[in-house]
Amino acid sequence: MSKSFRSLPNVARPLALAALSLAIAGALVPNAANASAFQLKENSAQGLGRAYAGSVTAGNDVSVVANNPAAMSELDGTYFQADVTAINFSAKFKGTSRDAFGHPIGGGNGGDAGTTLPVPAFAFATKVSDRVNLGVAFDAPFGFQTEYDSNWMGRYDAIKTKLQSLDATLSASFKINDQWSVGASAIAERTSAELTNAINFNAIGGKIIGGINDQLAAGTAQATAAVTQIEAGMAAGQISVAQGTAMIQSIVAQAQAGAAAAEAAKAGVAAATPPGVDGMARVKGDNWAWGWQIGTLWKPTANDRVALDYRSRISHDIDGTANFTTTPGYDLLLANPQLGGSIPAFQHTTGTARLTNPATATLSYWHQEDKFGIGADLAWTQWSVMRELTVNYANPSQPDTTLPFGWRDTWYASVGGEYYATNQLTLRAGFALDQAPMKNTNRDPRVPDAARRMVTFGVGYKVTDHFNLNASYAHIFVSHAGVAGATSATGDVLTGRFSDYGNLLSFSAQYKL
Repeated sequence: MSKSFRSLPNVARPLALAALSLAIAGALVPNAANASAFQLKENSAQGLGRAYAGSVTAGNDVSVVANNPAAMSELDGTYFQADVTAINFSAKFKGTSRDAFGHPIGGGNGGDAGTTLPVPAFAFATKVSDRVNLGVAFDAPFGFQTEYDSNWMGRYDAIKTKLQSLDATLSASFKINDQWSVGASAIAERTSAELTNAINFNAIGGKIIGGINDQLAAGTAQATAAVTQIEAGMAAGQISVAQGTAMIQSIVAQAQAGAAAAEAAKAGVAAATPPGVDGMARVKGDNWAWGWQIGTLWKPTANDRVALDYRSRISHDIDGTANFTTTPGYDLLLANPQLGGSIPAFQHTTGTARLTNPATATLSYWHQEDKFGIGADLAWTQWSVMRELTVNYANPSQPDTTLPFGWRDTWYASVGGEYYATNQLTLRAGFALDQAPMKNTNRDPRVPDAARRMVTFGVGYKVTDHFNLNASYAHIFVSHAGVAGATSATGDVLTGRFSDYGNLLSFSAQYKL
């Protein structure tokens, strides 16, 4: 029973389409330094020195334009502030990886996937009347980058991941009375993503071979049933011995020819898709979207300030493009007219997806004395918006893909303070705890995050009555980041753990007219 590739249109297509779909979807999914997942807080060197305790209530920090517009009412005059934070993040993996058939995947542990990147921020605020302040800020509230060795064992999950959200914020505050102020902001946000990963053509080839084996087994069962039926007819005298013998010999010959053709086909597929000879996917996407923010500031006493801020979620309709590199062997399969139509060509394509950056809410407190100030922050991030992501494709023959994430909301808590050593010198310190939105069961190598503890130190120097300089350092201790079976588009399973840590070094300059 002769078999050919023509009978295999449904064997490889689902797996290969999954590889294509998830490669595109990966580009539309984000994947931070001192905040969970890919959230960033690094727009204030002063705030970092206190672990962002009293982030918007400590005073004399123009970053409140982006963090709580109501606190601008405490800025008397016109201010310019520039901050830059160097984020050093390390992520090293140790574990194993197996393909969809249980075979070990070769390659190392990926090296150090972390990097060092600068995160700039700028803010301007001015008092336009006794009650009204206006401000504008530019910062990056979300961002992340990891990059592994190109031949590491988890290359089918991720090689490079880069996400960046850039915000332009226009804010206004209104001072109701000496105790209460309110504020609001309009936010324009551009989010961009770039991701790469290898494509496991060996897994696609293995699925094709599995389909050939299934069809060969079905053909053998049909031949056996036919022979049994002929033998029964011969025994009943319905078919002559000579005729029956000839029919059985013909069936056996066809079965042997089919088996030989199947073995040749399997050998050809195996030779065209050997282990470790991979393709590559590179995907990019971006979008502009709008959001808003509201805040309030309350001064119950002359020495105490309490602030509450809410920043809206911002939904992006990301447009992505995907480019692929195939292998000579896979190109041979595509060139085969009996098989090429059953597997995707991994050609340039486009896709769109609704990606939502989470809403946040922050409660901030500060107590001020002549020689010191102490404060605390409690912040909530709505990571539960990352339950799943649905990707819609321009190609009508390719069904939509829904990817589960199952992230959960997180809390960030910090305490910190300042000591005024002299009229010019300020010393700062703080400590923070930060939850992670994912667990071992849904953590992947693109965002190898876990719960964090942060210790910070900072110093401020008043150069003149109009010019201040600030510097801060933070070290981030990251908890065990286990990976309990991250699965790639082609069924490859990565298991192990990440050892992570982070360092932040921040500087700022502030000038008051």
